[in-house]
Amino acid sequence: MFKKDPLQIIAFQSYGTDTHFYLKGRALEDENINLESKTWLGLLINSYKRLEVDEVRNTALNIKLPNGKILKTTTDNKGYFKVKADLKDLKSLTNSEGWMPCQVSYSDVNIKRSIQNRNIFPAEILIPSSQAKFGVASDIDDTILHTGVVSFLKWRLIINSIFKSALARLPLEGASEFYHLLHRGASGEEANPIFYVSHSPWNLYRYLKLFLKQNDFPKGPILLRNFDSLFKKKAIDEKPQKQKEIINLLKTYPDLPFILIGDSGEHDPDIYIEIAEQYPDRIKAIYLRSVNHKKRMQRVRGILDEYKSTPVLLVEKSKQAIEHARASGFIK
Repeated sequence: MFKKDPLQIIAFQSYGTDTHFYLKGRALEDENINLESKTWLGLLINSYKRLEVDEVRNTALNIKLPNGKILKTTTDNKGYFKVKADLKDLKSLTNSEGWMPCQVSYSDVNIKRSIQNRNIFPAEILIPSSQAKFGVASDIDDTILHTGVVSFLKWRLIINSIFKSALARLPLEGASEFYHLLHRGASGEEANPIFYVSHSPWNLYRYLKLFLKQNDFPKGPILLRNFDSLFKKKAIDEKPQKQKEIINLLKTYPDLPFILIGDSGEHDPDIYIEIAEQYPDRIKAIYLRSVNHKKRMQRVRGILDEYKSTPVLLVEKSKQAIEHARASGFIK
């Protein structure tokens, strides 16, 4: 009989407010994925493990806050969990950057299959600092993570992750500097929250988290989608997941304006402009990285020629975005 893998809980970096706690994650068997593997075979095996996961279904979990309070939840039939709770004074539990540490564990104290028989897994949620003047919602692929191609079916990040380790992926030049400047804002001390929003599946969460850390991007919640939603046919009037996530950010932080950053290769221009039209006083600027695709660039320029409400800048280099942000008073 095969030996069973140890259990783990992957808590996704989430976000909340002073009075609202929200945490999402997934309980899985630990497949011992080596995120730093560089060999072709190792990358292929890791990719298979990421996509073919063994969920821990319908299992009770505990979430312990720094003040000792315990919240309870149960995983669904895919191993995912969500914890929402209306609480008080959560901001007092955060550090200067707005991060609040938590601990997630299996409720069953007799579980012996956790790594080294431990049953405590770290989690963090971001509660924006009072010093924050705006938030940033940014795409990942072709916005900060170099791919070099425009994908019709949005599979490029998945395909690239099969054949390249997160440590070997290249960020777009100057992107990290730009995001740090936005994070610090005009005063240099604002701690503006950065949210990374992507169409990629949650299976790539740790891969993307490592890429962002390795390339010195500001830490921020990474908002992805369920893998099976890639194959589901949407209703005609259903909005893209990225759009839903950004609108939820705007609703969660009604007093915080946002800067939106994406690329011109797929649907970011349409999504961002529709959001700006829906929230005309909340979007300070939209930055779109130009892609090497003549027809798509023509389409985007046609859209932007008719849209004048919110500042929209097409950029080829981060330096252009930095100059505009500085002139607009967003950064120091």
